[in-house]
Amino acid sequence: MKRSTTRTLTTHAGVLNGPPEFTDIDVAVRTGKPYDALAYERIRRESIFKTVRRQEELGIDVLSDGELGKSRGYPYYAQRITGVAQRPLKPGEIPVTVRRTRERIEFAEFYDYLAKIDTRLAVPPGTRFICNGPLEHKGLGPLQAELQTFRDALAGVKSEEAFFPVIAPGWLDHFMFNEHYPSDEAFIYALADILKPEYKGVVDAGFILQVDDPGLPDAWPTFIPEPSIEEYRRYAQIRVEALNYALEGIPEEKVRYHVCWGSQHGPHVNDIPLKHIVDLMLRVRAQAYSLEAANARHEHEWKLWREVKLPEGKILIPGVVSHATNVIEHPELVAERIVRFASVVGRENVIAGTDCGMGGRVHSQIGWAKLRALAEGARIATKELWPS
Repeated sequence: MKRSTTRTLTTHAGVLNGPPEFTDIDVAVRTGKPYDALAYERIRRESIFKTVRRQEELGIDVLSDGELGKSRGYPYYAQRITGVAQRPLKPGEIPVTVRRTRERIEFAEFYDYLAKIDTRLAVPPGTRFICNGPLEHKGLGPLQAELQTFRDALAGVKSEEAFFPVIAPGWLDHFMFNEHYPSDEAFIYALADILKPEYKGVVDAGFILQVDDPGLPDAWPTFIPEPSIEEYRRYAQIRVEALNYALEGIPEEKVRYHVCWGSQHGPHVNDIPLKHIVDLMLRVRAQAYSLEAANARHEHEWKLWREVKLPEGKILIPGVVSHATNVIEHPELVAERIVRFASVVGRENVIAGTDCGMGGRVHSQIGWAKLRALAEGARIATKELWPS
């Protein structure tokens, strides 16, 4: 994985806004409405090409395909694995774990309002994505098609590297409910087994693998009542160990690990502090760690790296623009955030990123403007960190 050796490199968390024509048809796909499959594939491919070129134009160094067409629901994973189904919700059930949290109880009126305007659920309303049999991978055909589209889109595009996100076992279980395996641990390792070939497939194709794992911190508020930190760490440790099992045989320098506290635009008063999980994060077999560092609940946590030593050879990808506000960060503020991290972990160990994916979190115009501010801020920081 390339480092910031002569300037501050830039990247983002993966999900980006596609053009309007893609967004319209993608909503139909994700919510189970009728759509033209051939038109969808054509529009998705064209949109990935546009999204990749837009990143290059804005000065982003390490690119993704925007994750266009990916979801966390049954239609996407049914193409890839056996042992899954979709069924109607029973009374009292929720479609995904993050729809019942301590924060949602405390701020019930706000979340009732948010539910009326939030269209990002990855499952059709009133349904639940379940595991009802042995999970087995069907083969890498769908993944290879996605990787080839990304490879085609990168042709002629200038970039330092390209990364491809795949979900972590401990995040997929927030969207797929176990109705087959005898224990939580058995289910998590079954998820690791079906994700393992996907991880290897990404790396074998020549891309940097990004493992998306908001679940490491984001499961904390879903425990009702609130557990002890020790209890939660035991829960999280199983998921870190399962992820490392799935990453066996993959060089660390081919892996970056993304965590965040969830993309919902809410109060986040129940976010677990980074200090309680930072050691677990650093146990993941990855070279780079992407984490939130720009929003109002977590910006102060950069100071933690004064006490926590970043292991030799590792890289931090702090978010220096946030998906949680429509306010576009001033490039000088972006530069200030970059320089803070460089001061505590070393300039060569920082790649400037985003808190979470912009796609679906802020309007397309806002998301792209934030990436422009990210690139401009990195150029300002470079002048300070690498004075001529």
